[in-house]
Amino acid sequence: MRKLFRIGPGALITAAFIGPGTVTVCTLAGVKFGYTLLWAMVLSIVACIVLQEMAARLGVITQKGLSEVLRSQIDNTLIRWVLITIVLAAIFIGNAAYEAGNISGGVLGLATIISSETINVAGLSLNYLSICIGFIAFILLYIGSYKILEKCLIVLVLLMTIAFIATAIVTKPDLTLIFKGFVPDFSTDKLLSIIGLIGTTVVPYNVFLHASIVSEKWKSPDDLPLVRKDTISAIVLGGLVSMAIIICGAAMQHIEVQNAADLAISLEPIFGVSAKYILSIGLFAAGITSAVTAPLAAAYVVKGCMGWKSDMKSWSFRAVWMFILGLGVLFSSLGIKPIQIIQFAQIANGLLLPIIAIFLLWVMNQKKIVKEYTNTRTQNIMGMIILFVMIFLGVRGVWKVIATL
Repeated sequence: MRKLFRIGPGALITAAFIGPGTVTVCTLAGVKFGYTLLWAMVLSIVACIVLQEMAARLGVITQKGLSEVLRSQIDNTLIRWVLITIVLAAIFIGNAAYEAGNISGGVLGLATIISSETINVAGLSLNYLSICIGFIAFILLYIGSYKILEKCLIVLVLLMTIAFIATAIVTKPDLTLIFKGFVPDFSTDKLLSIIGLIGTTVVPYNVFLHASIVSEKWKSPDDLPLVRKDTISAIVLGGLVSMAIIICGAAMQHIEVQNAADLAISLEPIFGVSAKYILSIGLFAAGITSAVTAPLAAAYVVKGCMGWKSDMKSWSFRAVWMFILGLGVLFSSLGIKPIQIIQFAQIANGLLLPIIAIFLLWVMNQKKIVKEYTNTRTQNIMGMIILFVMIFLGVRGVWKVIATL
């Protein structure tokens, strides 16, 4: 299976962006607009491949993460530390806020199968499923072995893929309407959903994560063809999963659905109990993979920004992901919704993504950094188009958050 899909470090990127947030956004896109936004997922996949390929190429050539390159290549001390502060705020605090959502998403998947998921301890109502998911993520991260982590996430990604695609097939979609869904449609009422689909696929911390983890496996520029195959196959696989979720949501049009757990419950009376269980397993896998990758990405970013040595078993590295994972478990198990922190994270990420895209494009055109492996003209043109889209998304996202304050 691994040889067929050529999945390696790219599996961590798929595991990261197919989280509960993506599942919910894709579900609602399908419920509201049927198959008509499948084309937006194609756009998201292309944008993701372009940026992640640059990040992976940078990681292989320099054997450094993006935050390490940022720290070493900007000479002006003030600008360097302003950028580092923005990066740390968006990734470190943002991932801590979203971690609760990742764990809660995994809990939603199990909650549709398990009738009772809370216990009372000292007058507090605790969700023990959140603690269980947090414990699994803790074990995988604490082992500190990239190879073990990669293999576990490959299994979970494939489980997630099979679950969502199988559920989409069970709904017996209309193939004619699916093909029509790949025709671009920029209707005003669909704009926010289009932004949401792109925003949940192209995320800042994946760029940092990918540049850092490729050096764990590949050390030579001769490996770049394998890196590209790995990146493309993993992201396309993730895109197929997102499309399958949209198709599942389309089967429930005109029915009140707020998230993937509601979708799983709604599928049962129409398509049988198996559809409910399969989709629930997919949601659980999506939650637990993101619960692992979000703390890991934050640890890599902090390590690069602070100049720590590259060691997944070092206590400084572990302290970062433990802090983020711990907050996620706490918020999720107590049912706390850190709305203000998440709103701050959305603003920070909206600002960070265009900045990172600009820096990445600049770095990938510097021969002193990446030697002869600089961007081609086509890669630069595609990168610039994606950058303009990101600026629009960033401004729109920041404005939306500010309007709700």
